[in-house]
Amino acid sequence: MFKDKTLLITGGTGSFGNAVMERFLHTEVKEIRIFSRDEKKQDDMRKKYKHEKLKFYIGDVRDLASVKNAMHGVDYIFHAAALKQVPSCEFFPLEAVKTNIFGTDNVLTAAISYGVNKVICLSTDKAAYPINAMGISKAMMEKVFVAKSKTIPQEHTLICGTRYGNVMASRGSVIPLFVEQIKKGMPITITDPKMTRFLMSLEEAVELVIFAFQHAEAGDIMVQKAPSCYIGDLAQALLELFNATNDIQTIGTRHGEKLYETLLTREEYLVAEDLGGFFRVPADNRDLNYDKYFEKGDKKLSTEEYNSHNTQILTIDEIKEKLMELDYIQKELMAMKVTTL
Repeated sequence: MFKDKTLLITGGTGSFGNAVMERFLHTEVKEIRIFSRDEKKQDDMRKKYKHEKLKFYIGDVRDLASVKNAMHGVDYIFHAAALKQVPSCEFFPLEAVKTNIFGTDNVLTAAISYGVNKVICLSTDKAAYPINAMGISKAMMEKVFVAKSKTIPQEHTLICGTRYGNVMASRGSVIPLFVEQIKKGMPITITDPKMTRFLMSLEEAVELVIFAFQHAEAGDIMVQKAPSCYIGDLAQALLELFNATNDIQTIGTRHGEKLYETLLTREEYLVAEDLGGFFRVPADNRDLNYDKYFEKGDKKLSTEEYNSHNTQILTIDEIKEKLMELDYIQKELMAMKVTTL
């Protein structure tokens, strides 16, 4: 499906960008364009892979002109550029707005102008019932791409999105923090031991995007079902894997944190299509002629949602199995063994 096609990855030097690039680099894809504002990370990628299919574009999704500069001849876009860390977005919410909302609009505007076939926008569980600036900006990002999808026939440019939970061991996530604390003999700092979070690997996140690419219609949000765990159990699982005895210290919730995350709201659960391992949330395609809804309402509201408290919650042993699937954990364990020899 990507044979002789050009793929653009915004935020391409991030964790997801690297993973999806590696997924397609040795396929029959014609070209992979890495678009980001970090020249150091681009240079690191260039030196690491040294592949003729990789092309690098310095720019910022906040700047429409720089986005357009990378858009010539692009067939597909995976839009991953975003400000993702909850605490930093809480302190600088306008920066989240500029990147996550206006930046997405710039990418979509350019994509439509240049006749890009498909755009997949990456969102997060924090966009469902958002309480923090990052989640609110991502929720608005979803509204932007759903609204934009209605302005153009999908035969011209199909715009859709994905929403997924925590990606394990991604940059800025809690697992590398816990591992670093274990290695330094420091207490593992957790916010609330009963806090739950979805667990997904980078490979699973990439597969969700590919699934959306294959099955989504214009304006859809595709969600992958995922297990979750208690944060206290995650810390204990890592201690057992690393054969460590660090204390676990509860420090309280940080700015903008929830006790649990939601992948499908009650309103979305009502209309979602269950595709087995995935949910498809279709766009609400009603128009602005509200008068026809005054006498006859929409479907009744659901009392169910899909969140990290009511999905499959992994045991400590199951968490350890999930962690051992990560190259990052295997490398850290190997490095620790080497240093102790």
